[in-house]
Amino acid sequence: MEQMMTRCVISGGGPAGLMAGFLLARAGVEVVVLEKHRDFLRDFRGDTIHPSTLRIMEALGLLDELLALPHYPFRHMEFSFGDRPVPVVDFTPLGERTGFVAMMPQWDFLDFVAQQAAACPGFTLRMETESETLIEEGGRVTGLRARGPSGPVEIRADLVLVADGRHSGLRDAAGLALRDLGAPIDVLWFRVSREGGENPESLGRLKDGSIIIQLNRGDYWQMAFVVPKDGADTVRAEGLEAFRRRVGAATGIEAARLDEIDDWDKVKLLSVQVNRLTRWWREGLLCIGDAAHAMSPVGGVGINLAVQDAVAAANILAAPLRNGTLIVDDLRQVQRRREWPTRVTQRVQVLLQDRVIRPALDAPDAPPPLPLRLLARVPYLRRFPARFIGLGLRPELPRAGAVSQAAEQARTGR
Repeated sequence: MEQMMTRCVISGGGPAGLMAGFLLARAGVEVVVLEKHRDFLRDFRGDTIHPSTLRIMEALGLLDELLALPHYPFRHMEFSFGDRPVPVVDFTPLGERTGFVAMMPQWDFLDFVAQQAAACPGFTLRMETESETLIEEGGRVTGLRARGPSGPVEIRADLVLVADGRHSGLRDAAGLALRDLGAPIDVLWFRVSREGGENPESLGRLKDGSIIIQLNRGDYWQMAFVVPKDGADTVRAEGLEAFRRRVGAATGIEAARLDEIDDWDKVKLLSVQVNRLTRWWREGLLCIGDAAHAMSPVGGVGINLAVQDAVAAANILAAPLRNGTLIVDDLRQVQRRREWPTRVTQRVQVLLQDRVIRPALDAPDAPPPLPLRLLARVPYLRRFPARFIGLGLRPELPRAGAVSQAAEQARTGR
């Protein structure tokens, strides 16, 4: 078995794991990031780079380089009820350089972060290496075992940072309790080619009993068809032709383009979860991103929170990791910093799921809810969902080597 030692080993090369690895390495911490796939090319992931992340890149001096990659700047969003478009979000007050959501394939974003991190001494990214078990000694996590292309590898570390998603095996192995908040919907993801005359800032529509979310990806739409929880099997049982007809009736897309959906393999199920850990850490281990709190797709804010978790973790943990003085209160401080915005965001998502989306599926001819009608009538109000979606409730910016006051007091006894 190959054996390694490092300050921090990160399980998961998604937005949370890679960003945390980059920022820790930038602050002088030796980091190993493990990603089980051979590349980042997986479709139907969150492909939205929010203003909060754009501001982080701006603070790092990387914004112009990031935005040189192909992307579409989503400055406004509207949602249609029947054939009535309702403007709901205006990101432009968030700044000329960051007042938009950049629609960019997540694999391009992850490749970019990985390239920046590779330039930092002490950063290692190991692809095709899947975490399997934790190493524990005296009740403390001291590393993990994984399997890579050349066989098993054992990595000892001061901290195991778990960022491998909502189905994290390491989180389960750590025995951390998960609280399920419930989700009354699931989502079927697929893609349809896009024509130039279609509104690029249309977020989707509710029509004829169907809710469709559509994200502009340049030459095609990435679409989400919302179904009641566990309702995907019913949709499949009705047949692919019936599914295409429902999509066409809701969106107005002609049958020729919908024929591109010629196999159920092109329709991927996202089983929506909304949950969070009651405690994100154990001695020697910390969960962030989806491993700590699975978000609903409502608002597309999951990446937003994952990246901000990574920034907060790096801000608080960089100095104690670099100095070899990490204590439990450092880990506790990360949860204290990020739990409140997570809890409030999830509460809003659950409210929208239960009070807006689910009733809309049951009563397809209902008019837009009052809050959306107000957004349509009063443009100024659109700034509020823009801040919630674009920045989150506690935006983070990188501070190399920062240590939390609580952790410093606990360490020094003052």
